[in-house]
Amino acid sequence: MRIGKLTESALKRSVLKLIKTEFKDKVSAAVGADCAFSESKRTYSAVATYAMDASDIGYYAVCKSANSLIAQGITPDHVDVSILLDEEIEEKRLKEIVRDCIEGCKAAGTVYAGGHTEVSTAVSRPVITATCVGYNEDALLGKPKAGQALVISKWVGLEGTALLAKEKKQDLISKYPASFINDAIGFKDYMTIESEAAVAIKSGVSAVHDLSNGGVFAGLWEMGERAGCGLKVDLKSIPLRQETVEICEFFEINPYQLLSGGALLFATDDGEKLVEDLRHEGIMAALIGFLQEGNRKDIINEDESRFLEMPQADEIHKILG
Repeated sequence: MRIGKLTESALKRSVLKLIKTEFKDKVSAAVGADCAFSESKRTYSAVATYAMDASDIGYYAVCKSANSLIAQGITPDHVDVSILLDEEIEEKRLKEIVRDCIEGCKAAGTVYAGGHTEVSTAVSRPVITATCVGYNEDALLGKPKAGQALVISKWVGLEGTALLAKEKKQDLISKYPASFINDAIGFKDYMTIESEAAVAIKSGVSAVHDLSNGGVFAGLWEMGERAGCGLKVDLKSIPLRQETVEICEFFEINPYQLLSGGALLFATDDGEKLVEDLRHEGIMAALIGFLQEGNRKDIINEDESRFLEMPQADEIHKILG
């Protein structure tokens, strides 16, 4: 199987189908849903896994799992972290990972409740899995529909840009000023999403999707699948920071398929109002397109149109393994 995000067909065939068959009404799991829940106790959980030997992966894993709940209006209660290490790793690296996880918990406003740590010959690099649990009687968990506008908060590719800038700084400063790369490293601070999630839910959005693995293209596909319809998106309207553009050009990777934690994708009846509401709170936002009847998922780039492909492996794997 390929590295990175599981293909949608394999996910449906070998994971979701089995879960729904065995648990039926007790568990909700679907393509494009950021978390699953138990109907009996209104308990929500979300999982994020990072498998790479890079700085801050504990932070990103915790933030990703927490963001998946926060995006739905769910307050995280605690995070459990599983850390699987290769036998060559030193203990000081473990301490760094745990400190990163704690930093992520603080950023997300939750606590590190525990988990499991193991050294194994089965892995060649750290594998961090964060499971965030939360409770809320009024969680959003809405379903988008054809005709609704698609809005993105902040910029796509922030998470992947920050990771690449930090891990490959020496390579990048051969072409760009150190200050430019340091600004990109600072994109890590954009990972928290409480403010925009609160604004969006108050504005009455139908659905929110936390962008991450596979980038905005994966998120758009999943939103369309969640809605059971197609979409039409203007590529030029998708917000990108110049640092992301430059770093992706340097490594010859696609910024639209790059880790995009910190950005949210919304489906709403009034996209212009949502953009206005978010910008009023100092949050960058852009209307990028609409969900449409049928199955066509179109990406428009000036006079050209292309079909959006099913989610691909995240571009980060080409550079950081």
